[in-house]
Formats: sequence, C-alpha cells, structure tokens
Amino acid sequence: MTQDALAPVSELPRGEFAFPGPLRDVLVQAILDGMKTATASLLVEYPDGFQPNEEVGSLEAVLDSHDNVVCVIRTTDVQVRRLADVSDEHAIAEGEGYADAGEWRVGHERYWRSPEFVEYIGDLDIDDDTQVVCQRFTVDERYPITPMEPWPSTHR
Repeated sequence: MTQDALAPVSELPRGEFAFPGPLRDVLVQAILDGMKTATASLLVEYPDGFQPNEEVGSLEAVLDSHDNVVCVIRTTDVQVRRLADVSDEHAIAEGEGYADAGEWRVGHERYWRSPEFVEYIGDLDIDDDTQVVCQRFTVDERYPITPMEPWPSTHR
C-alpha cells in the first residue's frame, strides 16, 4: 500500500471511549466537536511489551454506543506518566470540562473504580505512581465523519 492509500475503515482497530451509554456519547460527541483531542488509559489495560512510540501515527475507528464508526482518529503523541504527573494541559485537552489535573484525577479515579471498570480489568490499587497512558489525537478527515446514534435516554 502506498503512503497515500487509506486503509479501509473495516480493517482499522476500534477505538472505544468508556463503556456504551451516556458517558461514551459525551466523549464521542466531544471528539466530533473538536473539543476532545486527548485521552488517558491505565497502562495495565495494554498488553505486555506495549511501546508508546509505536502508537504514534496509528489509526483507530471511533465507535459510538451502538458500535457504529463515527470517525477515524490518528494518534499524534503517546506518553506514559505517573498519575501524579498528568498535566493540566492534558486534562483540559480531554475535553470533558476539567479545569485542571486535580479535577481530572477525581473524575478518572471515579471511573477506574466504577463497577463496570472493575468488572472489565479487576480491582486496582490506584495511587500517585499508577502508570497512565496519555494519548493525543486528531480526527483524520480523509475518512468519513458521521453523526453518532445517541444512547437511549432513560429520562423522558
């Protein structure tokens, strides 16, 4: 494949932000709106031998809560940091309304301790030294961008 050739969306790894539902809707919409240009995951979510520098330039097809591809993102930077060292800049770039890394940490620790996350990865000790993968990305506009299908609201 030449450098200019695009990989078919069907062949790209899937990018899933949070779990299907209202939180994913908020995160995916923030990506589509250009407000979310960063994300963070715990290093324990990655396979052994994970090399952050190998992720730069990689593509992911972003899924909405119904497993529909809404856009493709390209990773522009990946850094592994201690939880205590996540910057205000990164926290703000996550596009979730955090004013600084302190607010970001409270929200993310709540998520990482949620029943859904604990069921997914197990119960973890989270402290200042917990390793966090901080990813920066852009929407790759060479691929189609489609509106997401919202998760059904339980409130009427």
